[in-house]
Amino acid sequence: MSKTDQTLDLTQGVIWKQLLLFLVPIAVGTLFQQFYNTADAIIVGQFVGAEALAAVGGSAAVIIQFVVGLFTGLSSGATVVISHAFGGQDKEKLHRAVHTAIAFSIVAGGVITLLGVWLAPDALRWTRNPGEIMAPATSYLRIIFLGTIPVLLFNMGAGILRAVGDSRRPLYYLIVCCLLNVVLDLVFVAFLRMGVSGAALATILANLVSAVLILIQLVRTSGDFRLVPRQTKVHGPTLKHVLYIGIPAAIEASMYSVSNLLIQVPINELGTDVVAAWSAAGKLDGIYWSLMVAFASAILAFVGQNYGAGRYDRMSEGVKVCLKMALALTVVLGGILLLVSPFAFRIFTNDPEVIHYSILIMYYFVPFYFMWPFIEVLANALRGAGDAVVPMVISVGGICGVRLLWIFLVVPHWHTLLSISVCYPLSWLVTAVVLIVYYKKANWAANDKKQPPSDEGGGTAQP
Repeated sequence: MSKTDQTLDLTQGVIWKQLLLFLVPIAVGTLFQQFYNTADAIIVGQFVGAEALAAVGGSAAVIIQFVVGLFTGLSSGATVVISHAFGGQDKEKLHRAVHTAIAFSIVAGGVITLLGVWLAPDALRWTRNPGEIMAPATSYLRIIFLGTIPVLLFNMGAGILRAVGDSRRPLYYLIVCCLLNVVLDLVFVAFLRMGVSGAALATILANLVSAVLILIQLVRTSGDFRLVPRQTKVHGPTLKHVLYIGIPAAIEASMYSVSNLLIQVPINELGTDVVAAWSAAGKLDGIYWSLMVAFASAILAFVGQNYGAGRYDRMSEGVKVCLKMALALTVVLGGILLLVSPFAFRIFTNDPEVIHYSILIMYYFVPFYFMWPFIEVLANALRGAGDAVVPMVISVGGICGVRLLWIFLVVPHWHTLLSISVCYPLSWLVTAVVLIVYYKKANWAANDKKQPPSDEGGGTAQP
């Protein structure tokens, strides 16, 4: 099978070195992505004010997270199918999966754009967005939705490259996107005084550039995953296979966002200062979560390639190594975040109340980070082997179920920032314990387990 010098065969070599080589570019890329998301908040907070910070970082941010999370979950199905084909050296399956993934991104992006622009005000009202920031939040959200297709194309293109072991090029394009976003933020917000609309415009233009770059790479590559534009269409059986794995992940991601949306309601009711603090804390807190996403992407591709190649023993060992690496990073980064948080929030705002609440939120969350690597690594390892439904049920029940029960049953009687924050580590604990038990008992790496429908239109997909 034709490969390029940027692809990485994760079925061979020393596991920790291969994981590290693949993981580091993803980690750096997610940090840059977090950086340019944070740039919106910093520039808006400093040049427009706390209300504008709340507008871009409150309900609007959670709604955007919901939509992107939904499609990211779906795209993980394509990543798994492509990594299986790449590891198994199945050229035809690889070709169909790549073209189906891109076509699906365009169609889904168009639908989301129309629905997002139309329903943006209603979505903000449903989450009880504070009235004083309703107008800027609506403008911000609608402009962001206009750029949905480029976002989906970039995420899908990055997923395709990572599935074949190329984690470097998505990083390069993401760096360009981040730097461009910051420059445009300064131009539109600081100099042209376009407010939150300028921040949104900067974001979608930067996303457009990154999408074009990654599509050009897919068209020009010499590998068997090359994109031929005129052959871009949805192949029914392949899409069925992608959705078999992607839909559970999409449900999981969307339910995370739904729970966060519902949690945003009692946060909004605590006032603009708390909303702004929740937004600012989310940016600093997001550094850790973005790195955990890198571990998830790495183990997904690692297990996927080794599953396709029939290297089941290597899959199990890779999970152990990935867990150790994620836990080590959690301890180190958690300590750093606790130390710097009293100073870091001054970057976003000079409002003492907002800074005070932001620091409290970090103290409520960071000490419990150690539970999350088990959720992220184990769930995505299972998904990489084609076991997508059970991890989804466990995660939705443990994380979303616990949070929603807490919000509906406890918060009405104990409505404080602390009471709302408690539901997060509690949900992590429940989910981590159940996932560990399932992972240890499930015959997840065996080649005789039931497989999803193949993209040939019938039977089962063999490793």
